[in-house]
Amino acid sequence: MKVLIITYYWPPSGGSGVQRWLKFVKYLQEFGITPVVYTVANPDYAIEDTTLEAKIPKGVEVIREPIWEPYKLANLFSRKKKTKTSAGFLEHKPSFLGKVMTYVRANYFIPDARMFWIKPSVKHLEKYLKKQPVDFIISSGPPHSLHLIGLALKKKLNIPWVSDFRDPWTDIDYFHQLPLSKKAKQKHFDLEKEVLTNSNAVLVVGKTMQQNYLPFNKNTFVVPNGFDIAAVSEKPNLDSQFSLTHIGMMNEDRNPLVLWKVLKELTEEIPSFKKDLEIKLIGKIAQPVLKEIEQKGLSGHLNQIEYLAHSEVQEYQRKSQVLLLAVNNVPSAKGIITGKIFEYLVAKRPILAIGPVDGDLAEILKETDAGTIVDFEDYTSLKRVILDLYKGYQNNSLETKSEGIQKYHRKEITRQLSEILKTIQK
Repeated sequence: MKVLIITYYWPPSGGSGVQRWLKFVKYLQEFGITPVVYTVANPDYAIEDTTLEAKIPKGVEVIREPIWEPYKLANLFSRKKKTKTSAGFLEHKPSFLGKVMTYVRANYFIPDARMFWIKPSVKHLEKYLKKQPVDFIISSGPPHSLHLIGLALKKKLNIPWVSDFRDPWTDIDYFHQLPLSKKAKQKHFDLEKEVLTNSNAVLVVGKTMQQNYLPFNKNTFVVPNGFDIAAVSEKPNLDSQFSLTHIGMMNEDRNPLVLWKVLKELTEEIPSFKKDLEIKLIGKIAQPVLKEIEQKGLSGHLNQIEYLAHSEVQEYQRKSQVLLLAVNNVPSAKGIITGKIFEYLVAKRPILAIGPVDGDLAEILKETDAGTIVDFEDYTSLKRVILDLYKGYQNNSLETKSEGIQKYHRKEITRQLSEILKTIQK
């Protein structure tokens, strides 16, 4: 079987978006599937990690086509040297020009600013596929413009097509923040429905997304993200301080206000806690988060580290006393499963999550016995949990089970994907 994978995020892209299909491509050939990757020739990624280029399996065909992105045009009007964008990281207190640009982007670039890649990609791939046929086309979004490439190719060539949603479309965490007109919002809903109903199969990362999409396509399958880290048997040299480590982007929606409140009170009530506490934030952090930490008098405990290569992050995870996971406090919070949870699992350090206690993430933590989740507003429970973790730190007994996590290994998940493709093919 041969599959064409359409993805915007591909090395040297960094961040979480690139990991899913980079790892699928790594293992697909072991299950009798030959991947061909179609991606951008001149990417403008918000985060780059050149070390990931060495992770591309040798011999895999990668087709690249140039893209024109309006973000580049926006840079000409920006006072900043370069405006890099990241989905879900809307500018805090934007200028008047920033508000205008956000409005234009939301209402005229539908489904997203990569829409200008659709027509040239369809034209290029139509020629390619007539000469080099494949059994399946797979489009991965966001950006959801890529699903419109897959949709067009299916209509033109009648090749089976699978749409893969790493994040939902109209339920994505920042959709409600966009200044959308009624007409623009309806266009998003209509395009999303057209993609779902025309896909031969739909892949999603969690059960909540699956339940939302099943009414539109009965072939909607949960294919989660996972980890691709070899388990290390020897115990790491843990941080000497009581470290709470969050890895990845923390935008304003993920700002765990209840956590800063609890930590402030504990540092005031317990002298040893004040001495031992270290808040370690690795990645891009929104200014409102840093401001809240400062206002709570916690800046002296903060260790902020800029983006690290994926390989370096793993060591920080293994050394941390506690791994912090903040879910976006948005209407779609129950369905959010951040990719970092799976690498947190294999690090085998206690996980403290703040988010819906009845969501998809809570279910993973419960079945693996890897940590605790506390609701966004539950101050009392959070204070109790942190005190328990701190006592474990003091007794040098902080550990976690992380049971049954092998089902989240990227190779096992790729096997599941291959079975889905083979079933649909039959």
